[in-house]
Amino acid sequence: MTPEILLLFIAGVFIIAVLYSSVGHAGASGYIAIMSLLSFAPSVIKPTALTLNILVASIAAWQYFKAGHFSWDLFWPFALFAVPFAFLGGLLNLPIHLFKLILGVVLLYSAIRFIFQSQKTLKIIAPPRIQALASGAGIGFLSGLTGTGGGIFLTPLLLFMGWADAKKAAAVSALFILVNSISGLAGNLFITKSLPPFIIPLLIAAALGGSLGSYFGSRRIQSASIKKLLALVLLIAGLKLIFT
Repeated sequence: MTPEILLLFIAGVFIIAVLYSSVGHAGASGYIAIMSLLSFAPSVIKPTALTLNILVASIAAWQYFKAGHFSWDLFWPFALFAVPFAFLGGLLNLPIHLFKLILGVVLLYSAIRFIFQSQKTLKIIAPPRIQALASGAGIGFLSGLTGTGGGIFLTPLLLFMGWADAKKAAAVSALFILVNSISGLAGNLFITKSLPPFIIPLLIAAALGGSLGSYFGSRRIQSASIKKLLALVLLIAGLKLIFT
């Protein structure tokens, strides 16, 4: 990797970490998009994205927790089966072009819904336990398979179903992403047994961006604005899945 490409990647990681962490996400789909555009090897993309995810999700989870938005009762049913299924997904490296296309379309649809319904307020209800457990398992597997933390799937689900408001969804998603990313990376390292040698400067950029974005998302940005930012995040992620 040339110094120019590394600097470009570092700048991209910082920007993505700011944007994604503002809505409780860690940025894996954005990191994957940059690495795909820069023609990184598939064996490098997944562990790099998951490692950055772990750091940014840790920061975002802490910021949202300190701001009083986290709910354990909402978190654990989704996380219980997500963690082992994320490990299973992390073990696999499959040709998933059609799979990515379908997921990309789903994310674009979600983004469009947020754009046109960002002001809509739903009555918040507790998710049925069975649905939460099953959804968590499916999202966990997808997160490990695709090298993401699953937040791009969990947050829209929580909001569309009326199971959480925007800030509580962001807080729960941040910790959900953290535990799934750890599990997914463990599964990947079980096979690859290595991390990229250039990871340190990327972690520094991710830490700075994640701290900035999650602080403003948890304390300064209103819920309606978080939904608009989430629509942008989903739009980026959907386009990435379809075209890379």
